[in-house]
Amino acid sequence: MGNIKKLAGATIWYGIPTILHRFLGFILQLFLTSVFPADKFGEVGQLYAFIPFCNVIFTYGLETSYFRFTQSVDKDRLYNTLSVSMIVSTILFSGVLLIGSPVLADGLGFPGRSHLVMLATGVLFFDTLTTIPFARLRQEGRPRKFAAVKLATILVQIVLTVFLLKYAPRLHAAGYLSWYNPDLGVEYFVIANMIASACSLLFLSKEYSAFRWKFDKMLWKEVILYSWPLVAIGIGGMINEMLSRLIFPQVYPATREVSMSLLGIFSANYKLAVLVTISITAFRMGAEPFFFNQSGRQDAQQTYARVMKYFTMFMGAIFLVVALFQEVWVWFITRGADKSYAEGINIVPVLAMATVFLGIYYNLTIWYKLTNRNLMGVWITLGGALVTIILNIWWIPQFSYTGSAWATFACYGSMMAASYLLGQKYYPVPYEVPRILGYLALAGVIYVLQNLLRVEGFGFWPIQIAGVAGMGVYLAVIAWPERKNIARLLLRKAG
Repeated sequence: MGNIKKLAGATIWYGIPTILHRFLGFILQLFLTSVFPADKFGEVGQLYAFIPFCNVIFTYGLETSYFRFTQSVDKDRLYNTLSVSMIVSTILFSGVLLIGSPVLADGLGFPGRSHLVMLATGVLFFDTLTTIPFARLRQEGRPRKFAAVKLATILVQIVLTVFLLKYAPRLHAAGYLSWYNPDLGVEYFVIANMIASACSLLFLSKEYSAFRWKFDKMLWKEVILYSWPLVAIGIGGMINEMLSRLIFPQVYPATREVSMSLLGIFSANYKLAVLVTISITAFRMGAEPFFFNQSGRQDAQQTYARVMKYFTMFMGAIFLVVALFQEVWVWFITRGADKSYAEGINIVPVLAMATVFLGIYYNLTIWYKLTNRNLMGVWITLGGALVTIILNIWWIPQFSYTGSAWATFACYGSMMAASYLLGQKYYPVPYEVPRILGYLALAGVIYVLQNLLRVEGFGFWPIQIAGVAGMGVYLAVIAWPERKNIARLLLRKAG
């Protein structure tokens, strides 16, 4: 239990700022739904589906490689080599995007708006340069600085976005801010993002200036051999997460305006699974360095199994918070003039459970990272990508964004199952599979039973009361068998 406490502590340290950061980002998205109609929010969704794809190429697995190689290589030599590599490659990749921006803009459905791709390149440029400094903060166990920079960055973005999209138009209409163009709504959001990303790099100037222009060619080759499969994994992951938003306007049989409106509804409701995503992100921040540090211990597999059990217990509860209280989430995204965002609320539980599957998959991936079988991870991810591509092309024309949601569910579920089966062959971990599946099934059954009330037309309060009761049942069922272990964790006693 002592190891679990260490991970819990790391997750809390990284989790609280991550939760605040992602929650503030969620608030920012809610603000966008209040100022943008669905078709404009669809443009945001499509552009911000393109950026993560590029981010995988720009970072090419160096963050995970940094954690992996700090176990066996001089940290300063590693930091210098990876920093030099990242700076040079970022300049080159950014140049390619800037040169090809007109073609990329046409391909993304923004003809004549190559400046959008240029602005997105600026976001990528600054975000990429902060990757290794942020990884160093995590590896050295410096969550306070990590948290401060993350929170300051999102606050800068929020302030700039609100000013540019809410107050600047009013000042312009009153005869001030002659430079302001009210037709560039989406562009101003990206500008705010780019400036905030630049500020993040400025906040990390001390960490950034710590590196020296010393490049170890042999070490770099060793790192690249380890990291290149992670690029393929990352691209496959982006296909699984973002492809639906990139191809939706191309495969849905309607005008571009209608397609972009539906894409905006889909993107807005996708964001409502944010509690699940935040929890997984917070967990990964603490878990990735922890898993590598535990790998040399004799009880490593038992530790990983316990982590998975508690992770699934917690994620089942988070899923229910998202799924049981849909009416509350609807209120959040329909506060603006465009009420059509509420039409897609039915996909939120599907996406939330799909994200739980993704979190379990992240836990399972430790087997190929520790056994240097990253290529196996590539095949799992590409298999998931194939599921995503086929099902989105097949289901979007028939079921609109609901088809995309179920495609995501099928993709992450299949990846989770494949990683478990292969992991048990190459790096067996004694996961408590019946109990884990029982937690997920219990959460699913509670949601289905409560949703019957919603389908039958019960009012707001009966549905919410049923949701609270369902949460109580879930917490009671999962907590009772683990009450002694949970007490030890909470009281920080040795296990």
